[in-house]
Amino acid sequence: MTGHREAQEFRLKLVEEYAGIGSVRVRDRTLGAIPYRISRYQGMATSGLPIPGLHRIEGTLALASLPDAATLVGADVTLELEDGRSLALTVVDSSGRVLAEGHGPRHGCGCC
Repeated sequence: MTGHREAQEFRLKLVEEYAGIGSVRVRDRTLGAIPYRISRYQGMATSGLPIPGLHRIEGTLALASLPDAATLVGADVTLELEDGRSLALTVVDSSGRVLAEGHGPRHGCGCC
């Protein structure tokens, strides 16, 4: 019961949305001109303060034009945004859904 109560003591708040055309790095290759739409959510305590390290990034990459899109399912990729920032994501399905949760150096944060 305690674990369930603790899990309900925060919520995810939409803090940023990105849309544009970027490039995707997969292992040793770069796929260019990939349209994307990404939402970034921040974990918030019931007090209204952000919880460091608790976030969720989700969205879509337009992978339909790639003949081998299905081979990317489960792959860790890096999306280079139009503004120069990059996001470490995992491709969830062949339609281009992507996701990242939590934190750590492997997922793009520099805090640990």
